[in-house]
Amino acid sequence: MRSRPLIVPVFLPHAGCPHRCLFCNQSAVTGGREGLPTPAGLRDTVAGFLKRCRRRRSPTQIAFFGGNFLGVPEADIQNLLAAAAGFVRSGAVAGIRFSTRPDTVTARSLALIDAYPVHTVELGAQSMCAEVLAQAQRGHSAADTLCACRMLKERGYAVGLQLMVGLPGDNEERLIKTGRRVVGLRPDFVRIYPTLVLAGSPLAAHYRRGDYAPLPLETAVGLTLKLYRLFRAHGIPVIRMGLQASADISPGASVLAGPHHPAFGHLVQCAAFHEAVRSALGPAGRLRGELSLRVHPNSIPRMRGLGNATVGALQREYGFRQVEVCADSTLAEQQIGVGGNAPVAAW
Repeated sequence: MRSRPLIVPVFLPHAGCPHRCLFCNQSAVTGGREGLPTPAGLRDTVAGFLKRCRRRRSPTQIAFFGGNFLGVPEADIQNLLAAAAGFVRSGAVAGIRFSTRPDTVTARSLALIDAYPVHTVELGAQSMCAEVLAQAQRGHSAADTLCACRMLKERGYAVGLQLMVGLPGDNEERLIKTGRRVVGLRPDFVRIYPTLVLAGSPLAAHYRRGDYAPLPLETAVGLTLKLYRLFRAHGIPVIRMGLQASADISPGASVLAGPHHPAFGHLVQCAAFHEAVRSALGPAGRLRGELSLRVHPNSIPRMRGLGNATVGALQREYGFRQVEVCADSTLAEQQIGVGGNAPVAAW
């Protein structure tokens, strides 16, 4: 799926989950109560969202997030999908999507949803490393993810994978192996989330005992960038990096510790632009004077960095009196013109 649809989110915190994974507190992430909406409640939620978003330039999908959709009782799955399908039949939305665990994708569950206009299924893979999955208490294997991807693709569904950076037991080597295995699965898109210590999650107790240390923000950004570049190099879109910013997801509220930032994805792209320029310039301290950088107009914020952080860092590292960032619409969004040299790519 190459185009980004407008999402009508319907949150089902922990619904259908067989147990609580180590890192998880979906009620904190979604700001909602646990349980399922009634079909009437679902229709009201979707109708209200569509009314507020009258000007829609993208295809619209109803999305069931925050739980294990194929793990809820079969009658509830059918009732929710039937209610959502009414909006598809009327032309108000284009399709339905949901997130689920890989081990709930079975021949029986897929037969159950076959009659409904489901377009996209997102799998909470988190990692493709057995040791990491075990420590995260996921209760499924990498083989389950592989099998689920195959079954979904055979039936024509768009498949997305959700991955996490900084899980207990993970490291850079294991993370890159996960990334390479994901490339082999050829998902239609990927989401990447840093591991946060959420209040009320089992991980919070580990953190308080000193058994788990979350990644520093800079480290989490750097590891996420490695995955981002890997997926982009293989034509796999990364549609989100970091949790959606909200009043519920913020330090001092539901986030006890960890690499949370409301613009986490932007930080990753800024780091990509910074690294590309440094690579083009060579060893720090070699150049002086002024530096002129050319980027696509849409990439000026990525090149300057959040709060001009990248511009300031280049001045400190290389001793430039001035770093000028200029718009050049002839360049692709990932390209950077460094001085008078040929453009380099940020990813």
